[in-house]
Amino acid sequence: MRDLCWSAPASRRQAAPDIPGSVLIMANPTSGGYKAEFLDSVRTRLEDLGFRTEIRLTRHAGEIGEVCANPGLGVRTLVVAGGDGSINEALTGFQNNPDPPQLAVIPFGTANVLALELGLPRKPLAIADMIWRQKTKSLRFGLANGHPFVLMASSGFDAEIVHAVPLALKRKFGKLAYVITAFRIGFKRKASHLEISLDGETINGKFAVASNARHYGGPFVICPHGATDPGLYMLVLDKDDPWSSLRYGLALMFGRIHKARGATVRPFSVATIASTSPVAAQVDGDPFGTTPLEIRQTEKTVPVLVP
Repeated sequence: MRDLCWSAPASRRQAAPDIPGSVLIMANPTSGGYKAEFLDSVRTRLEDLGFRTEIRLTRHAGEIGEVCANPGLGVRTLVVAGGDGSINEALTGFQNNPDPPQLAVIPFGTANVLALELGLPRKPLAIADMIWRQKTKSLRFGLANGHPFVLMASSGFDAEIVHAVPLALKRKFGKLAYVITAFRIGFKRKASHLEISLDGETINGKFAVASNARHYGGPFVICPHGATDPGLYMLVLDKDDPWSSLRYGLALMFGRIHKARGATVRPFSVATIASTSPVAAQVDGDPFGTTPLEIRQTEKTVPVLVP
């Protein structure tokens, strides 16, 4: 309880912004990792620091995007308490807001790759302190068929898993649900051929992931730059059968995917992923229809709070 009554030292209060402004924290109460007490701790700390703070729990799918698209939102900081899919939803809404607020992230949800990417704190008081300091970086993102992605857009085996994993299994087992689903469908699926064009050069493969971030699927490094650096990278694998996927997975775990036989990692500005028949696609860990995908860089950025 002592932490809930914490107040900033006088020297810190003097360094804080003259008008901290308002903070809106949005969270899905039915998602995995939701913790009401955690959010209350963040709100109490922020209010001690002078921020007007509201916690708003979503009541229907897509509500985060709807709120972020509202030009009359009128808050200084929009905090998403959720996983990478919720952050993607906020970015999508920001595309239709001429004056979006700055973004902050509380790592809830099944996957929190962006939190890892940005080195975000995991404890409520540290998160509130980060918001108080108002230090931002420019969060960059790519576009897949015009839809923003902050981590990756892909087609192939991983996208098939994302499409196939049951929501109930995901809520019960978290990340393990993806592993279970991979084994369930991996040995009976038939890989499809993909044709990937990178700035006009064609590469053939069975799996392709365009990455805007260093990390993929957790702490594993897929490319040399992060979500606050300019540029996109494409990873193409020539096979994605179960045994090849295991081999590439081990290479990814040891940070050697770029050196694995049959793997290509290359920077690009504009790419397409096409196939003769539709192949599952995913964006930031959520289903995104099927191929074809047109993927490109954008110069737009969103200010995101960092430690």
